[in-house]
Amino acid sequence: LKPSARGRMWQIFGLIIVLIIVGGLIDAGNYYNKGSIWLANKTNNIIKLPGVKEIPFRLGLDLQGGAHLVYQADVVNIPSKDRSNAIEGARDVIERRVNVFGVSEPVVQVNKTAGGDYRIVVELAGVKDINEAIKMIGETPILEFKQHGDQQRELTDEEKKIMEDFNKTAEEKASEVLGKALSRGDFGALAKEYSQDEKTKEANGDLGWITNKESPEFIDVVQNMKTGEITNDLIKTNYGYEIIKLEDKRIKKDPFTEKEEKQIKASHLLLCYKESEGCQSDSSKEEVYEKIKEIKKQANTNNFSDLVKKHSTEPGADQSGGELGWFGRGNMVKPFEDAVFEQKIGTISYVVATKFGYHLIYKQDEKNIDEYKISHILIRTINKQDILGATQDWQNTELSGKDLKRATVQFNPNDNSPEVGLEFNKQGSNLFEEITNNNINKQVAIFLDGYLISAPTVNEKITGGKAVISGKFNLKEAKLLVQRLNAGALPVPISLVSQKTVGPSLGSKSVSNSLRAGIIGLILIALFMILFYRINGLLAVISLCIYGTLVLAVFKLWPVTLTLSGIAGFILSIGMAVDANVLIFERIKEELKAGRSRINAVEEGFHRAWPSIRDGNISTLITCFILIQFSTSIVKGFAITLTIGIIISLFSAIIVTKNLLMLRFYRK
Repeated sequence: LKPSARGRMWQIFGLIIVLIIVGGLIDAGNYYNKGSIWLANKTNNIIKLPGVKEIPFRLGLDLQGGAHLVYQADVVNIPSKDRSNAIEGARDVIERRVNVFGVSEPVVQVNKTAGGDYRIVVELAGVKDINEAIKMIGETPILEFKQHGDQQRELTDEEKKIMEDFNKTAEEKASEVLGKALSRGDFGALAKEYSQDEKTKEANGDLGWITNKESPEFIDVVQNMKTGEITNDLIKTNYGYEIIKLEDKRIKKDPFTEKEEKQIKASHLLLCYKESEGCQSDSSKEEVYEKIKEIKKQANTNNFSDLVKKHSTEPGADQSGGELGWFGRGNMVKPFEDAVFEQKIGTISYVVATKFGYHLIYKQDEKNIDEYKISHILIRTINKQDILGATQDWQNTELSGKDLKRATVQFNPNDNSPEVGLEFNKQGSNLFEEITNNNINKQVAIFLDGYLISAPTVNEKITGGKAVISGKFNLKEAKLLVQRLNAGALPVPISLVSQKTVGPSLGSKSVSNSLRAGIIGLILIALFMILFYRINGLLAVISLCIYGTLVLAVFKLWPVTLTLSGIAGFILSIGMAVDANVLIFERIKEELKAGRSRINAVEEGFHRAWPSIRDGNISTLITCFILIQFSTSIVKGFAITLTIGIIISLFSAIIVTKNLLMLRFYRK
């Protein structure tokens, strides 16, 4: 049976009510949850309403505050036809880096100047420390895979003497500077005068805030020093003689949330199934899940290591007991991290599913990450490569960081020593196969930022796009290498040309001013509609309120990053929603004057007004799509909110307003 015309109206009205309720819960979920808690307390939990997920608005740079950075890309050495792809690759790498740090909707876009220069604009909302943002993005970490050129000769006696004399002079000079520093000399002035680290000498030798992850060789020296203390002896590194001063130390905090960062010590038991990544088992997902649930029932902190050695499918786990050592955020896959960071110390987790299979995690310990502010003076030494030319010793290959899919820490199944696993994409797999075939029993070097970070020996031709770097790694070194490899490589050099911080106080003032403008605009529009169209105008205002509820819900669910220009687009869309109602009401007036009944006048009025409404809004939508595609982030925010507003305004005018008018007149 088909419902009557009146029945269809009420069905549509019911759907509109459902949309209003859902939209209202999305818009004001926090108020609903507070109200439900208050009601439960007042009724001794007799009336206990279910809670809803609270979804916040995502605020952009101009409303929330943050960092605005502009980088210039050096494309001189890149053929003209490849420049666009190279720049887009650099943009992708930067976006991937800032996403790792959890920045809310970062904006990373490429602009080409009138002079033909390429610039990458980075907007990071919510970032309070602009130096941290610059450090996070990095300068130009270029990842390269190289093979041996001609065999390097040995140093002549004369060259050996040159190297020895140079290094002896360097040591004497470093000792002299150390003496001045320990005699209460101005460390910053000494760094400016003597340090041979060109990147830091003009900043008084300041290395900034560093952790054990970034510079373990420095942290080993300073971790037991007092603030303001200088090393009593010269520190010998690969670069020369170092004099180090500890300026300050603190517990590291997340620069975006200001929460203290933690390191976790844990072990895990992994059961993989045939569909999971890198698994060689034939077991089904369901079988493995039932098995790990049974193991979970048996597991406790005393027998966990034995259970891992007996059951885990992770290579080497029968020796390591699944030990992962200390790690922080960004070292493990997200579901694993989310579970272990929420876990209490000394507990075994629920079953955690990742792309590698099912895990049980034993959280052994947790600690803060210490961060040290260090200044240094470097007096350089030279080595064999400096004399013979290290760069001539290695030849570039076509394989680079853009071909590396991922790097992971794994353990050798024979001796349980840490190794670094490499996985290449399709193009990288073919290149790597060719390189390893040409370099059997030779080294293939991995360079990051021009520095050799690893040079494993190729034992055989490697196919399938996977390889293992094995050597004298400890777990810390293996994790550091993985982190550096996974950071990715920029296909072009970039340099910072502009930086700007937007304060949150300016953002909050902008929000309050925008809200005030929006509310005043709504009130004026409501008064206009009610004064000119009376009851029909009141229905249009109700429709407008429904429209606002739905638009804000979409902004939260999308989620749309709200900027000042975006709020302007939303306010403009309110005016356009009213335009549609005005056109409809004027057409209805004409139909009533022509002698039609109220119901027929409403039907005909909507029918005749629709072409004008459709054409006007489509032309605006076309403009919005062009702006979204080709404009900068500020204009793009305006275009996105205006687009959403227009689409929902069509629904509110054609469906909501029409339904309310039909229900009003149908009874008469």
